[in-house]
Amino acid sequence: MEPSVESRLHSLEERVKTLEALLQADVGSAPEVAPQQPAPWPPIPASATQPAPWPPIPASATKPAPARPAPVAREPFDLEQVLGGRVLAWVGGIAVVLAAVFFLVMAVHNGWIDEATRVVLAFLASTALVVAGVWLYEQKGQTQAALAAVAAGLAALYASATTATAVYGLVSPAAGLFIAGLIGIAATAVAVRWNSPVVAGIGIVGALLAPVLVDAGRSTASLAFMAIALVSAVGVLIWRRWSWLAVVAYVVSAPQAADWLDHERHTNLGLALVVTGLFWALYLVAALGYELREPTTTLRLSSASLLLANAAATAGGGWAMLDGAGNGYGATAWVIGLAAAHVVLGVASLRGRISREIGALIAAVGAALAAVGLALALDGPALVAGWTAEGVLMAWVARRTGDQRGYLGSAAFLGLAALHAVMFEAPPSALAYGLDSPLRALVALALVAGGLAAAAALLPQPERRSEADTLRIGVAIAVVYLASVLVVDVAGAHSGGTTQNSQLALSALWAALGFVLLVVGLSRDVRPLRLGGLVLLGLAVPKVFVVDLAALESIWRVASFLGLGLLLLAAAFGYQRARSGTERP
Repeated sequence: MEPSVESRLHSLEERVKTLEALLQADVGSAPEVAPQQPAPWPPIPASATQPAPWPPIPASATKPAPARPAPVAREPFDLEQVLGGRVLAWVGGIAVVLAAVFFLVMAVHNGWIDEATRVVLAFLASTALVVAGVWLYEQKGQTQAALAAVAAGLAALYASATTATAVYGLVSPAAGLFIAGLIGIAATAVAVRWNSPVVAGIGIVGALLAPVLVDAGRSTASLAFMAIALVSAVGVLIWRRWSWLAVVAYVVSAPQAADWLDHERHTNLGLALVVTGLFWALYLVAALGYELREPTTTLRLSSASLLLANAAATAGGGWAMLDGAGNGYGATAWVIGLAAAHVVLGVASLRGRISREIGALIAAVGAALAAVGLALALDGPALVAGWTAEGVLMAWVARRTGDQRGYLGSAAFLGLAALHAVMFEAPPSALAYGLDSPLRALVALALVAGGLAAAAALLPQPERRSEADTLRIGVAIAVVYLASVLVVDVAGAHSGGTTQNSQLALSALWAALGFVLLVVGLSRDVRPLRLGGLVLLGLAVPKVFVVDLAALESIWRVASFLGLGLLLLAAAFGYQRARSGTERP
């Protein structure tokens, strides 16, 4: 039979008294405190006679909490260790590579030994240096000296192979390419296995510079050696995620490729264009491959710089080669084709693993190249039509993808179209002297107005209502400007000078149109129409008081001032009548 609640409470009180006695005995010299009478226990409710069950223990509480890793203490910077362990190794490796190069050059000039012996000695010494570095690294530890020795030996092997093939002609181009490929594979394997920026820095970059160091000239073999080294560099930077290697490899290799292309385009333009395309693809793989290996949500400076420089150099170089050969249409087609390739790659990248920032950048580069290509291929209203269509297309893409930067590109292309139309098809001088071609001006400005209206319709509402209103204002300005230049031209203005009829007609157009817009805006309570009417009246007033006063004869001057004055009085009367009483928004 279980004990009652009262008996259990009595037992608990006895235990508490015993514990208090033990505690007082341990205090010893502690001052005595007068004991207080404990308060009587409150009555126990009936519900307390049944003890509440314990809540279930969750399974997670039974597992021990994971131990936090202890913070790793950062080693203090030791200048002596840096100088003695790394700087000496780097400088020593570079010195060995330069020694091999200087030996080959000096042996050539002094005629010490024959060409074959020089090359054999260079290969043996370079191989021995690589073997010694590998042995030191594997047997004696991962020292900087071992890394520098291997890197220097690999670079010297590249220089030896380049000299044997491109300078002396001792080895056929096919055999030379095979040897260079083996060296590139070895350099890539070592850099990846050891995770060594030293090997990549001295070995691969030194290999890229090998044709320049041995003065191999502009031969195809030297370019092929450099290309193989570049492929090795791209493989290493993608595998080991060394973004700096992409920039360094481009800076070292691009000038060599450009020098070879400048020499080759005069004799074999087709081969030069093919090589240009291959180098463009290789640099593109370097940038996109790194982005795949190291995804990011932001725009990385190294990849963005490589993409921009690659696109600009490829487009400009291909265009210059084709245009210099007298093939202007081919040069334009080159730029447009490169633009299409960038747009396709950019759109495809937006749906892949690559950052949307990189995909958007590639597409934007393609759009910019397309604008340049259209400017090269087209002229007049056709160019305006091309830029306008591209602006509307970018607004549509931005609407579909939700990328707000597409609207900026749309505004840029529409701005280019409007600028071209105003500068060439309907220049401001047409307000005084008329148009060279009214049809071209009509088509160009109508295209601009239509493009602005289409872009405004594609803007999401109400999020971008202000931008849409701005584009609609642009439509109104284009229409009014078109009407103005056409009125001046129809009224008899010509390139030899302005006429009084044309200027009076222009003043009447602005004043009458401003009056109509103001009246309609007041009657329908449409604020944009009222403001537009006031702006046109504001343009008509200084024109009449400044231009017409100086240019028109007496009777036309009177007519101009009289017509404007009557319209202004009527507008003021109508505005006061419509706006009297409660002010409406």
